[in-house]
Amino acid sequence: MKKVLTIAGSDCSGGAGIQADLKTFSAHGVFGMSAIVSIVAENTCRVIDIQDVSPDMIKKQIDAVYEDIGTDAVKVGMLSQPCCMEAVAEKLLEYRPANVVIDPVMYAKNGCPLMDPGSIDRLIQQIIPLADLLTPNIPEAEKIAGMAIGSIDDMEQAAAEIHRMGCKNVLVKGGHAMGDAVDVLFDGREYFYFSSQRIPTKNTHGTGCTYSSAIASNLALGHSMQQAVKLAKDYVTTAIRHALDIGKGHGPTHHFWELYHHGLTNSAARDI
Repeated sequence: MKKVLTIAGSDCSGGAGIQADLKTFSAHGVFGMSAIVSIVAENTCRVIDIQDVSPDMIKKQIDAVYEDIGTDAVKVGMLSQPCCMEAVAEKLLEYRPANVVIDPVMYAKNGCPLMDPGSIDRLIQQIIPLADLLTPNIPEAEKIAGMAIGSIDDMEQAAAEIHRMGCKNVLVKGGHAMGDAVDVLFDGREYFYFSSQRIPTKNTHGTGCTYSSAIASNLALGHSMQQAVKLAKDYVTTAIRHALDIGKGHGPTHHFWELYHHGLTNSAARDI
C-alpha cells in the first residue's frame, strides 16, 4: 500500500485540515499519516482559536514517520508561523521525500486568517522552493506573487512568477473566480488547464485541503503530475457536488461519496 503523510493543522469539525486530508487519503486507497502543526478550534462558521504545536514536537512527529514507515508522497498544509515553517523545512530537507504537494493555506473558508500575514516572506524563502507542486487559490497566489488576478492570463502570469521562486510546478486554482472553475498548472515550460462546471453551493469547507491531498494521493499511486491533477479535480468536484449540509456555515464536502456508491477504483486499489 502506498503511504502519504500530511503535515498541517487540525480541524476539530472534521471538514478541513488533517481530518480532510486523512479522509481523502482513505478514499484513494492510500495509507494516511499525519504530523500536526497547529490545533485549530473551528467549525463551519468561524475559527475560535489556534494553538501551534512546538517546533520540536513537529519535528519529532515527522521523525517518527520516517524512522519507521516512510512516504510515497507528502502534503503540506497550514503553517501558521515562521517557527512552524522552519521546523517543516528542516525535515523536508533532511528526508528529501518524493512528491511534495504544498498548499499555502492562508485563510479558512469563512475568511478567518490561518497564517500570520507577516510570514509570507518566510513562506517564499523556505517553503515554496521545496514544493514539487504548490497549490495556491487566487487570493493566496495574489499575496505570493504580489499582483491582482482577474483573468486566466493573470493566473498564468502569477503561476510563472511563483514558479520563479523555486517550486517545480504551480497550480493556481480558480475557485474564487467567476464562471467555470478553471485551474492553471504551469511546469516551467507549458500551461495546462483543468475546468469544471461551478457548483452552486455554500458547502465548500475544506476544498483546498481535499484537492491538494487528492493530488498527493494520485502522485503516490504513480500518476504523472498532469494526470494526478486531473483525477484530483474530478474527485474534489464530485465531493463538492455531493457536499454535506452540516453546520450553520460552510458545510464540508463529501469525501466518500464515490467510495460509498462504487467502491475503490482499480487505480486506487491496485496497491492494496
